[in-house]
Amino acid sequence: MARKQEAEAPARRRILRWLVWTGAAAGAACVIAAAYQGDEFLASSPRFVLPGSPARHPTLEIRGVKHASAARISAVFADDFGKSIYLMPLAARRRSLLAIEWVRDATVSRRWPNGVRVDIVERAPVAFALLPAAGGAFETALIDADGALLNPPVGAAFDLPAVRGIRRDQPASDRRERVRLAVAMLRELQRYAAQVSEIDATDVENLRLIYTANGRAVRLMMGNRNFLPRLTNFLSHYDEIQRRLPTARLFDLRLDDRITASTEEASSGG
Repeated sequence: MARKQEAEAPARRRILRWLVWTGAAAGAACVIAAAYQGDEFLASSPRFVLPGSPARHPTLEIRGVKHASAARISAVFADDFGKSIYLMPLAARRRSLLAIEWVRDATVSRRWPNGVRVDIVERAPVAFALLPAAGGAFETALIDADGALLNPPVGAAFDLPAVRGIRRDQPASDRRERVRLAVAMLRELQRYAAQVSEIDATDVENLRLIYTANGRAVRLMMGNRNFLPRLTNFLSHYDEIQRRLPTARLFDLRLDDRITASTEEASSGG
């Protein structure tokens, strides 16, 4: 009898394992079926459909837009209207938003049952870029601290310095370096920034600026450091310089212990 029970034990264990695996498989099938049914419900139920169109979208909420094109932003979702928000590819929509001018960052989130919220972080211009154009002329664009060029919005006013030395064909990293140097200099010269009308950042080792001193526009060669001490030293001696060299318009301040004056016109690039 004992030997018979020992012989039957492996068979019982095999049956038990089979029952366990069968139960697990059945449970997994139920989970998969339920998930599939859930996907089908979320994808096809009219309750979750984004209503409207790019021109009229009652449940598409766009926030944070001041200068970016709201029409271009809503057009990003043109393929989503009339479909379940469950099917919307959020990452792809965000990438499309980041390609729109003035959009620095964007977040897209579903708002159940049938809404979408778009949060836009716009770029903040820090200067006007004087960009070389045909025939020796210049066109004006706004530029932010990342070096992104922006078209000035119609009707908007910005009180910002003008920066030369920036071109459309430059890598964004080069534009970023130049505009950040210019902004850093203005931050250091904060007390005198109102008298700075233009910064030339063509040479990152030698920033130049046009400064109004005693009502006269002069060009100052500032180098790439010690901006405030160099400017204050110049201003402390400017009355005497103006008395001795009334036609001087260009001043080299790169040597901290001296000021070199020239009669070159302030509009010159040399």
